[in-house]
Amino acid sequence: MSVIAVLGAGKIGEALLSGLLHGGHSPDDLLFTERYPARAAELTERYGVHGVGVADAARRADVLVVAVKPQDIEPVLDELAPLLGEESLVVSLCAGLPTALYERRLADGVPVVRVMPNTPMLVGEAMSAVSAGAHATAEHIAVVKDLLSHVGQVVEVPESQQDAVTALSGSGPAYFFYLVEAMIDAGILLGLPRALAGQLIIQSAVGAAKMLAESDEHPVLLREAVTSPAGTTINAIRELEKHGVRAALLAAIEAAKDRSTELGRAHEPRV
Repeated sequence: MSVIAVLGAGKIGEALLSGLLHGGHSPDDLLFTERYPARAAELTERYGVHGVGVADAARRADVLVVAVKPQDIEPVLDELAPLLGEESLVVSLCAGLPTALYERRLADGVPVVRVMPNTPMLVGEAMSAVSAGAHATAEHIAVVKDLLSHVGQVVEVPESQQDAVTALSGSGPAYFFYLVEAMIDAGILLGLPRALAGQLIIQSAVGAAKMLAESDEHPVLLREAVTSPAGTTINAIRELEKHGVRAALLAAIEAAKDRSTELGRAHEPRV
């Protein structure tokens, strides 16, 4: 079995470790890196997985999952560059960073797979999109899909679509949380206790998501099924349209895509 090292044990990195363990991987086949000793000790106690340095991880692991913040990538690449060869597989979970960045900084031929996950990985319900770099084969993609299948669903997309994926599903949970927050506030405005408003909206969101996942019907048809003539729902929909909620969502997601593109360009070589 391959040894897998997660470089950066933040929330996403920890969620992946947890998912791999629940999926049957032995703690002996997993490693992680973490800059804070107290956090590293906490994770080792919780999962039985050893924390190591980046260089040690590069020497011992077959698969290196890079889960650091995009702005922290440069020192990590500096450490990895002299240690990795074609036999290693690098999996990038860093938003906005193209495979070309890794390929430019690492030895020639190192396979890189770019992934955009999202935070529902924490509850085993991630939506992850994977893209092959120039040296990654179908076998490499299969390895990455298998890893991520332990924490949710996985699709393969061309890398040219990754910034759009980042904006839509990578940031997507935040949009839902934002809407739920606003709806809870609306319940309070209408006189409901906060706890009750939260219970009503959160279960409605869970139920609606399950209907979307399990139904073959288009979201428009599911919405229309709730929207009776001259009823309460159509009055609410009219107000949403009047205030440009649909247009605001389109603009927001486009802005997120543009930011993802900027993150990648920030690491392009200067001429």
